[in-house]
Amino acid sequence: MRTTIVVPALLIVLTFGTRVRADEPAEPIKPPFDYVWGHAYHVLPGTHNNESGYFSLCEGLDGKVYIGTAKYGENSYLVEFDPKTEKQRTVIDTNKVCGLNPQGFNEAQSKIHTRNFVGRSGKIYVGSMESPKKDDPTKYPGGYVMTYDPATDKAESLGIAHPGTGVIDVVADESRGIIYVVLVDAKKPWMRYDVKTKKYEPMGAVPTVFGTTLIDNRGHANVITKDFQLAQYNPQNGEVTVRDIVAGGEKLKPGPRGVWVPTWNLANDGRTAYLIQMQDPTLYAIDLLSEGREVKAISHGRMIDGKNVDSRCALSIGPDGNVYAVIRVDNETGFGGFYLHHLVRFNPQAAKMKDLGVLAVKNPDFFFKSPGAKRGHPATNDEHPPYYGYHKLPDGTLTPLYNHLAMIVTRDGTIYVTIIYPFTLLKIKTSTK
Repeated sequence: MRTTIVVPALLIVLTFGTRVRADEPAEPIKPPFDYVWGHAYHVLPGTHNNESGYFSLCEGLDGKVYIGTAKYGENSYLVEFDPKTEKQRTVIDTNKVCGLNPQGFNEAQSKIHTRNFVGRSGKIYVGSMESPKKDDPTKYPGGYVMTYDPATDKAESLGIAHPGTGVIDVVADESRGIIYVVLVDAKKPWMRYDVKTKKYEPMGAVPTVFGTTLIDNRGHANVITKDFQLAQYNPQNGEVTVRDIVAGGEKLKPGPRGVWVPTWNLANDGRTAYLIQMQDPTLYAIDLLSEGREVKAISHGRMIDGKNVDSRCALSIGPDGNVYAVIRVDNETGFGGFYLHHLVRFNPQAAKMKDLGVLAVKNPDFFFKSPGAKRGHPATNDEHPPYYGYHKLPDGTLTPLYNHLAMIVTRDGTIYVTIIYPFTLLKIKTSTK
């Protein structure tokens, strides 16, 4: 006699519902940090020949973003990016603007490396520099100072600032008719250009490598010197004073690895300069209006902890007064390897640091959709594969690998970061919470 066992349909559903099918996706891998997601744009192909650029990044008064490029041995360009249309175009062609036809690698104005200064008129000020090659017989003539006016769509050359030396910084005091120039050679003097006489003159102090000029709310020009002091120029009497910068009773000096590449920016009060070094993430607040024999500074401590710190022209003041920085550290989290590029924020009012997270690309196919971009696959005999400057984390997220090269916070709070290999403009909308 056969026995029939009837199993309720609901029991069948519940029983099989507890099983995991082989083709079902595994539980998502969760990183031990937050992501800061950005939309990536490949910087205009044809304006660079090794997928790279440097510190050159700014927001114009017109709301557009301007990026300097490097075309080694040939030329350099200033590229305009329109956030509204997402279109790019060249606004400075250095060879064309300066009337040049370089006959060799060393003769070329290969980089616009300056941080880009925007005057009250809306004009953008930049400078060019060299990229030396040992086996090239040509000589570098010197870097040019150039301007671009978005209002008239015209670029202009102001000539060579110093024979044989490239330009790393250009800042204009338009109301006084003065342009301050820092040369890339740390043995060369701080330069002053008189708009009326159209002449460049040395000012005595020697800026540090990759130094930049800040103009405080008195109209005095400030620069960090090669001896880690503060040099200040008073345009009313033409005098330059040089003083030590002291924080916590100690003179400011290079970081532990001896590499002094400072990035500093002026706070909204016009007197406080926030500064970090390339390989030391200690954030200093320097009072540029200090009186007495020493310049007063406060250390706010390290913006982030980690090994092999690297921050390249990546400190900016937001419209909310907060200080933002991008800082690369070794990836010691166990979640993937290599490096991680963190976006960090300091709130001066609360005196608090916050690690907002690791930079991540939300449109990882951006390079392949870039018109005219070389695909860079090894089979094509290109030097590098397309994402040489990026790596993927265990959850598949694309994140920068080696170097970011600049960062700004715009007037509406948007953050832009440039990354190399491929040369990328990363646009980040981040919360201020």
